[in-house]
Amino acid sequence: MFRPKVPTMPQPTGLVTPPAVVEPTTVIQHTPQTPAPAPVVAPVPARPTVQLTPGAVIALVGSGTAVVLVVGAVLVSMLLAVAITGASVAICALVIRSLISAEGKRR
Repeated sequence: MFRPKVPTMPQPTGLVTPPAVVEPTTVIQHTPQTPAPAPVVAPVPARPTVQLTPGAVIALVGSGTAVVLVVGAVLVSMLLAVAITGASVAICALVIRSLISAEGKRR
């Protein structure tokens, strides 16, 4: 009753593929020949240089300026939203405080 039962390995179901058989291959040896001299090729630089045309420079500057303006507008609008929310919460707190103090003076 208190002895653990070890589960048996289940048998595979469905299609079972047989193991692949590896057959040895024969090695053919060739007689060494003298290689022809390699043609001289000019060395290729590791990284190609990027050449910017004046139009590409103007496009890059324009797109960079647009990105800075859009990001700045988003950040300023978020800051303005936080400031307006803070001011409205402060006004609500003042109104509630004055209502509570006026209620206390009447009684």
